[in-house]
Amino acid sequence: MRITIFGATGLLGRALMQIWQGDEVVGLGSKDVDIRSQERVTEAIRRHHPGWVVLAAAYTDVDGCETHSQLAFDVNSHGAANVAKVCAQENVRLLFLSTDYVFDGTKRTPYEIDDPISPHTVYGKSKAAAEAEIRAAQPEFCILRTSWVFGVGGKCFPDTILRLAATRAELDVVNDQRGSPTYTVDVARTIMQLCRKDARGVIHATNRGDCTWFDFATEIVGEAQLTTRVRPTSSDKFVRPAKRPEYSVLSSRSLEQYGLELPTWQDALGRYLAERGLPAAP
Repeated sequence: MRITIFGATGLLGRALMQIWQGDEVVGLGSKDVDIRSQERVTEAIRRHHPGWVVLAAAYTDVDGCETHSQLAFDVNSHGAANVAKVCAQENVRLLFLSTDYVFDGTKRTPYEIDDPISPHTVYGKSKAAAEAEIRAAQPEFCILRTSWVFGVGGKCFPDTILRLAATRAELDVVNDQRGSPTYTVDVARTIMQLCRKDARGVIHATNRGDCTWFDFATEIVGEAQLTTRVRPTSSDKFVRPAKRPEYSVLSSRSLEQYGLELPTWQDALGRYLAERGLPAAP
């Protein structure tokens, strides 16, 4: 099977390139193909003749999207539409990476794939618009929503916590936002398996379990055997351009229908720290 990955130099794209074996995989970064150009996308897909395209390319700076809304929609929505249209024309299957930010964050039970979409941020709106474009262009689409992604090789929450904990005795971390931390290696492996299973429709995939950012930070500091004290605080103490959802846990039912399950986020964190070469707590 031939696979083309758009966004191969991003956090998730790097993990996809690292773990995907047994198929012919081509990875393309933004310097190779600007997905905002349908002509460039067409050239790339016709050149590589993939059976599947994995679209991991996106403008993922949630706060930056608020300031640069046109860029967010150009890349996340219009760019995704370009890829979807070309895939439809060339009879190529498409797996699109989406996000928990398409939901409003007001539930208190895990979001199902058919729950109403009601994003509150520019980032979420741009990804929701992309989902709509893909549904219209690709009758056999596969949309994979995930959340709280972390991994080696780019900016992510554990990387930030470890960097700050190296120089601070105390850290204040919000305790009123809940989600499921998800390791790039685990979601990348899931994407590979879903393509091989000829997956269709909307699927939610995150590491098992949920926590607050405070819980996550506490686990990071403890597992890395650091002495920094982590203190809980509230979101109103950290005002940011983009409002974060209070609750963004995604239900795993859609993924279980394919016989797949991700490890717990605690297990994933341990492997992330090991990948970084850091000692884990005994």
